Amino acid sequence: MTAQTLPQTSPEPLFRFRHLLGIEGLQRADIERLLDQSDVYVDANRQGDKKHSSLRGRTLINLFFENSTRTRTSFELAGKRLGADVINMSVATSSIKKGETLIDTAMTLNAMHPDVLVVRHADSGAVHLLAEKVNCSVINAGDGTHEHPTQALLDALTIRRRLGHGLEGLTVAICGDIAHSRVARSNIHLMAIMGARVRAVAPPTLIPVGLERMGVEIHHDMERGLADADIIMMLRLQTERMKGSFVPSIREYYRLYGLDYEKLKVAKPDALIMHPGPMNRGVEIASEVADDIDRSLIREQVEMGVAVRMACLEALVSSQVAPWAKNQ
Repeated sequence: MTAQTLPQTSPEPLFRFRHLLGIEGLQRADIERLLDQSDVYVDANRQGDKKHSSLRGRTLINLFFENSTRTRTSFELAGKRLGADVINMSVATSSIKKGETLIDTAMTLNAMHPDVLVVRHADSGAVHLLAEKVNCSVINAGDGTHEHPTQALLDALTIRRRLGHGLEGLTVAICGDIAHSRVARSNIHLMAIMGARVRAVAPPTLIPVGLERMGVEIHHDMERGLADADIIMMLRLQTERMKGSFVPSIREYYRLYGLDYEKLKVAKPDALIMHPGPMNRGVEIASEVADDIDRSLIREQVEMGVAVRMACLEALVSSQVAPWAKNQ
C-alpha cells in the first residue's frame, strides 16, 4: 500500500498558530480552512487506501490525564493515517501519577522531541501551561470546563456536510449541563464566529455565571429554548465534576430537560440532533431520538472526528516551519 499526500484545499496557510488550545481567538477564515481540509479527509477515509504521508517521520504523543476512549482513539487513528509515529502515554502508570509536576512532565516530553502533543487534563488552563513549556505544538483535547476545540470543529463539520451549507443564520440550542461542559464553551465560541444564533437551555443551577456575556440566549424552559431550533445539541450530566446537588433527581431532570419526541415537536420539523458522547440514555436523551436515522447526527459526529483531527494535526505540523506562525 503506497502512502499518499493530499493537497491542501486553499493556497492560504492552513493554520496561523503553533498550538490549538481553544476556539476563542480564532477567526472565521481559520475555522473554514480547517473544515475545508477536514472535508478532504472525510472522503479519503472512505476509500480503501486510507494511508497518507504528510506526517511521515513525525511523532505524536497522546497524553491523557483523564480517560477518554473516544477522543484518544480518534487522535491515534488520525495520526497513524497521516503516517506519524503515535505514542499513547498512560498517566495512570507513569511518573506523573507518582507526583511529578506538570513542568517536570514538560521537560521529560521535550527530551523525547515530539512534534505534536495532544493533552487532556481535568484542570482548566493546564494544557495552556504545558504549551508554554514544550517545544512542540499542542492540541487541547479538553481541559477542565474550559475548552474542547476539536469537538466543536467536528460538530461544525457534521452540520455543514449534512445541510450542504455553512452555519450562518442557524439557530442552535445547546441543552443540559452547560456549567461543566467544555464542549458547550467551544461550540458557543465557534457558532458565534460562524454566524449562528446560540441558545443555552438548562436549569439555573447548570448555567455558568456570566454566560450571557458570550452572546447566548438563556432559557430554563425546553419548550421556549427549542422553539424553531435548527440544531439541538444535548449534553450529558457530568456528575464527576459536580460538588453537591445540581438537580433534584435524575428522573425529574429527564422529565424537564430530557429530549424526547414530545419536546422535539416545537423545533423545526427537520431539526437535527447531536450529542458529543458518551450518552446517558433516558437521562438527557431518549433512545428512540438518539437512534433516529433521519434526525440524529450522533454517529456521523464520530466519523467526522477522525477527519477533523487529521486536518488539525497536519495544520499544526505545517505551522511549525512557517515564519508567520504564532502562539495561540
